[in-house]
Amino acid sequence: MTRLSVNINKIATLRNARGGNVPDVVQVAIDCQRFGAQGITVHPRPDERHIRRQDVFNLKPVISTEFNIEGYPTPDFLKLVTMVKADQVTLVPDEPGQLTSDHGWNCLKHLNFLKDTIHFLREQGIRTSLFVDPDNEAVEAAFLSGTDRIELYTEPYATMFPLDREKAVKPYVEAAGTAVKLGLGLNAGHDLDLFNLPYLVQQIPDIKEVSIGHALISDALYLGLEETIKRYLGCLKNT
Repeated sequence: MTRLSVNINKIATLRNARGGNVPDVVQVAIDCQRFGAQGITVHPRPDERHIRRQDVFNLKPVISTEFNIEGYPTPDFLKLVTMVKADQVTLVPDEPGQLTSDHGWNCLKHLNFLKDTIHFLREQGIRTSLFVDPDNEAVEAAFLSGTDRIELYTEPYATMFPLDREKAVKPYVEAAGTAVKLGLGLNAGHDLDLFNLPYLVQQIPDIKEVSIGHALISDALYLGLEETIKRYLGCLKNT
């Protein structure tokens, strides 16, 4: 079964809009796990517009599942993830002020940088995942970096899904096949929701983990957090 990691950035965004500690990101992380989520994801950006550095330290003691931390590997980021001993670090090629992740790594261009970063994290006992586009060449280049896993960037899939789901998923099936042949673990994330998630994992049963934040937190406004997580887990169990 594909595992669900809940990205709680949006909880921190709501908290920061008003100040104080409401909603409480630590309590939400506890609740997500209590309701069945198999991981918690955060993406602490340099401007701290949602998850703050201190949040990462506050969250670590309550994570009983898996702590996945996303980010661009600056020296400060690498220091943070090693200090808290993240279970998995997902490396993304984001610029400092970027609104959200919107493309995968050019792994060949940045190969030496990625190799050095991944080697450093591996020495710390941290599993790595590289954010990549659904392209066979990108997957092959990611393999050269020594990463443990890749995370397929699924926004193009989500955009195309309502128009032609078979066309939408085709490059992902091909890229996943390449990853499996190379022995890479496979994650996926970005713009996945209750409508497009079931088909993706049905077509690619090798996906180990999906990281979902925006849609899941939005759904929780209507359904409640417990029911929302139950429904997302249902999408994954029906594969």
